[in-house]
Amino acid sequence: MSINKTIRTLNSDALSYQKKMSNPLYFWFGMLVRLPSAVFWKIRIEELGAEKCIVTIPYSWRTQNPFKSIYFAAMAGAAELSTGALCQLAISGLGKYSMLVVDFRAEYFKKANQKITFSCLQGAELFEMLESLKPNDTGKLMMISSGKNPQGEEVARFFVTWSFKRKL
Repeated sequence: MSINKTIRTLNSDALSYQKKMSNPLYFWFGMLVRLPSAVFWKIRIEELGAEKCIVTIPYSWRTQNPFKSIYFAAMAGAAELSTGALCQLAISGLGKYSMLVVDFRAEYFKKANQKITFSCLQGAELFEMLESLKPNDTGKLMMISSGKNPQGEEVARFFVTWSFKRKL
């Protein structure tokens, strides 16, 4: 049995956004202006495409809590960025949208005392939902970001619900 997987082609605005977010200097400056905690925590986008976004956060004095693990807020920031960057990529070039986090939930499974990699793999679902919205329509999507240590063990899972409104 073969699986038919559609490869999504990004429009020129989305490709431009992808290129900017993949450029370390542009990413650093953009985060400094809009999300300075991401600069302080040294969060990095490792991969951003139509299907997924992968973000890393190091274990260091900048991210450490008194219990010698990564501070929950730092992990939440990295997880939210893995979903938010994918959302920004998806709305690029589709017209005017507003987007807002309307719910946020987290589950923690192991101590995060190493570099953690957060992955959101819902690009196809996100693009489908956004393309179905007509002007003045609102849509919501719960996006899951899974954080794993270098051994591949899931350390935490974040559930970020985004609301989108397509504007005229």
